[in-house]
Amino acid sequence: MMDGAREAKFSIGQIVRHRMFPFRGVIFDVDPVFDNTEEWWLAIPEDIRPSKDQPYYHLFAENDETEYVAYVSEQNLLPDESSEPLRHPQISEFFAARDGDIYIARDRDLN
Repeated sequence: MMDGAREAKFSIGQIVRHRMFPFRGVIFDVDPVFDNTEEWWLAIPEDIRPSKDQPYYHLFAENDETEYVAYVSEQNLLPDESSEPLRHPQISEFFAARDGDIYIARDRDLN
């Protein structure tokens, strides 16, 4: 067991929402600890800046206005239980179908 690193609470394909900001999305990758630039981390206001020592998630995210890719700490995510559809255009590139609150990954032929 690695010191500091925790088991990720959420999994690839899971639909989540942000704890503080009005967006939700689908997880498409997980980093066991922070793996972005120092500039990115320092751009977060200090009073809400999350620890680097936790899983971080890459999301196909969306809010009322737009779709984008987000990078979010585990402490700022909650399961999304709204069952509302997601419209992010890249979801269909990574996932084949939705089953409740989980998207099923496409079988990717790596050959």
